[in-house]
Amino acid sequence: MECFQAEDSVSPPASPTTPARLVRDGPTWLIYLQISTSAAFLYGLSAAIPLLRIEQKVSQAVAGLHGTAIAVGAVVSGLAIPWLVSRLGRRRTIWLGLLLMGAGVALLAAVTPVPATLSAVALAGTGSSITLYVGMSVLSDHHGRAGAAAINEANAVAVTVGIGMSYLVSLAAAGPLGWRAALLVTPLATLALIALMGRVRVPDTPAGTGGTIGAPLKAHPPPAGPYGTRFHIACAVLFCVVAAEFLFNFFAAKLLADQTGMTAAVAATALTAFTAGIATGRFAGGRLALRAAPAPLLAAALVVTCAGWAVFWLSTHPVPSYAGLALSGAGVAMLFPLGLSRVIAASGGRPDQASAAASIWAGVAVGTGPFALGALADAFGTRTAFLLVPLLITLALTGVAFGGRSHPGT
Repeated sequence: MECFQAEDSVSPPASPTTPARLVRDGPTWLIYLQISTSAAFLYGLSAAIPLLRIEQKVSQAVAGLHGTAIAVGAVVSGLAIPWLVSRLGRRRTIWLGLLLMGAGVALLAAVTPVPATLSAVALAGTGSSITLYVGMSVLSDHHGRAGAAAINEANAVAVTVGIGMSYLVSLAAAGPLGWRAALLVTPLATLALIALMGRVRVPDTPAGTGGTIGAPLKAHPPPAGPYGTRFHIACAVLFCVVAAEFLFNFFAAKLLADQTGMTAAVAATALTAFTAGIATGRFAGGRLALRAAPAPLLAAALVVTCAGWAVFWLSTHPVPSYAGLALSGAGVAMLFPLGLSRVIAASGGRPDQASAAASIWAGVAVGTGPFALGALADAFGTRTAFLLVPLLITLALTGVAFGGRSHPGT
């Protein structure tokens, strides 16, 4: 494909009082698909970890180290992104991330020893985070006022692909090829994207600079100087919302089993209700983000998440428990995209550096949030430990309230 020019592909300007408009051009769809490929790895791994644990004959704690490996990969990617983007540009950095992820997944599909699988997941997690965070900084720049909506929609498409990937792993596990064959969808999808859309040029310069998309980033260096208080508060809010989301992912099924008497296998379906809520919320959130300012929308999403948590936490019957999880998922759906959008908006024109910082904060959240809740659960029980979720939501709401106006309209 030919290179897209900036004036042809970014969302058209709109006054602060009119709704933004999201234009889905070639680079936008490419980023959507690249982020979806990253989601296929993450969701596929979540479905594969219990099966891998059985093969390795290890404890749940040891199997959980694969989640820690993903967190390590996110931190490594955060440290590497500014250096990579400054030397390769965004387009090549995203493709490099996908290739690293594909190599890690291929290795994971081929090995069994714990040190080897942990190394494979760390490599894949590093590549996945590079793709995810650089891709979303591109969407933020490329679409201007509609950037938050684009990030929401990208994550909606990605979670839909991820749900399909988790089912594919389950189906393959019962078939002759086994679950490892399903993991190979990720590297194969990467190769297909390179073949079909490898010539699409994604923006390497911020929208409005007047340059051609694909121009080297070093021609437009980021502003110098330290980040302000608003940026650090936005990062802290992102930490809280990512940690809260992963607490649901890791412990909702256990709490459901404890409170309803379900078997662990049946209670595992709790994540289906939660993920379905996320998919629904992200598609709706993309539209809402075109009409509402990010700060009040993020606050509303936090309130919805807390309301769903309350229904789930108080319930002792399956139906309201599933309803609470679905409502929580609908709120959680907008937390990460809007939280990341505010980090980028508060960075003072440094979207790639902001995305790198976000990767580190999110990685630390993934690594510490579930560990903290697990330690509390060991000491006080899962139900009491799950009070950590509303605490994180309260801290995030406080950060939104005191974080100021990170950009006009927020």
